[in-house]
Amino acid sequence: MNASKYFDVIEKVILIILLVATITAIGQEIQKVFVTGIVSLADILLLFIFLEVIGMIKEYYVTNRIAISHPIFIAITALARLIILQRKDFDPVILIYEAGAILILSLAILALRARKIAFFRPKKIN
Repeated sequence: MNASKYFDVIEKVILIILLVATITAIGQEIQKVFVTGIVSLADILLLFIFLEVIGMIKEYYVTNRIAISHPIFIAITALARLIILQRKDFDPVILIYEAGAILILSLAILALRARKIAFFRPKKIN
């Protein structure tokens, strides 16, 4: 067995560990919701973050590649959750920075999607 095969096995084992850790975190979050009896928007957004992480793990396990959009969507959701969790006594400038970061990340997603539109592709010169 060559070194490449060892690294492939190590990657798969780490991916399985990440999947188990993510599923455990989902279980803990659902248990917290049942114990408190309250489902907040922050809880729902956290579950969406976990769902995106599982999607990213699945994609890498199957194709050995991760689309750059997955981490960007996770970052957008995490920033939205952070905004929701902030108290009212926080500096409003921080909110503007976080909203600006969401805007920049959203524009990055649009730019990534625009690559696939024929209008934005460079024309081939014969």
